[in-house]
Amino acid sequence: MRDSPRYLKSEAGEGFRNVHPIQPGLRDSTERPSLGDFLCAEGRRTPQGPLPSVNPLDAWLKPTGSGLRATWLGHSTVLIEIDGLRVLTDPVWGKRASPSQLAGPKRFQPVPLALKQLPALDAVIISHDHYDHLDHGTIRELVKLQGVPFITSLGVGAHLQAWGVPPERIVELDWWEHWQHPAAELRIHATPSQHFSGRSLGDRNATLWSSLVIETPRHRVFFSGDTGLTSEYAAIRERFGGFDLVMLEVGAFHPSWGDIHLGPENALKALQHLGGGAFLPVHWGTFSLALHDWDQPAETLLELGPKQGAQLLMPRLGEAVEPAHGEPAKPWWRAADVPAHRRAKPARPARPAAETEDPRQLPPAMPWPLD
Repeated sequence: MRDSPRYLKSEAGEGFRNVHPIQPGLRDSTERPSLGDFLCAEGRRTPQGPLPSVNPLDAWLKPTGSGLRATWLGHSTVLIEIDGLRVLTDPVWGKRASPSQLAGPKRFQPVPLALKQLPALDAVIISHDHYDHLDHGTIRELVKLQGVPFITSLGVGAHLQAWGVPPERIVELDWWEHWQHPAAELRIHATPSQHFSGRSLGDRNATLWSSLVIETPRHRVFFSGDTGLTSEYAAIRERFGGFDLVMLEVGAFHPSWGDIHLGPENALKALQHLGGGAFLPVHWGTFSLALHDWDQPAETLLELGPKQGAQLLMPRLGEAVEPAHGEPAKPWWRAADVPAHRRAKPARPARPAAETEDPRQLPPAMPWPLD
């Protein structure tokens, strides 16, 4: 880790850093929201009902006509089927993106299927160690279910090993390094992103964060993990060429977080840096991790994407789609809610008796921002 060009020592301490210059305008003059702002925020932070979803098991039984298929399972969890192989990204089945199951951001949308129903996997990739991307309970179950390798960023393997993943099943990568599947033509590359890491107040930037490229001789897929807009995406395009599928984070953003999160407008710019390709937005529709309306990322993409020539793939949760045959995006998410301009502000639903914990009593170890 200390040999990495991204691991730096300074008067403020040592750890991984974003070493590439941040583009002008990404650090907005808007004051960053406090934890109190987050806890007391009003508005449409969650939908009034469950989002439409489908069980993908029947679809997964059928072969992919094009050789590439993606199934969004919520937030940044996607099952990628690529030329007969299966790769799962940032798997999170937990109820909260938090060190505690009693407090912290709670999932408002369940995963379309149980973890034990997953088909056999060829690799699990984990972009970084934030709670909404690396979930303790999910990893413990994946270890028991299958002998799958875990491909991740430098330092994250310590978490995995502590949770029972055998060291021989853990591969840690620095940017521009790759893992080769021992028995198949599958490569997974760690590539640059612009973010941060940490699961407590005391381990900020102790591990690396990455985007990842999933590659076979026939297809190439890009997965952003979490990132702000960075010109390093142009370097990724120069090295790999175009992508058949691009998955970029679009939710949990704030005007003052432009250096660490994309949001929908900057995701479209990142797509251009990467050379285009079918665009599957992730990191939305599952947890409320910012102050914007829960559906704002999707609505903004639906408005701006076609104007900019983006090929949007916006399937329902659990709906398996092939980028080569993707249908035009439709606002299926509106079935769970009514757009703000068509209705009055909703009343907050009553909380079940079993969940009367004070949401402000967050664990003292929780970092901020939350992801």
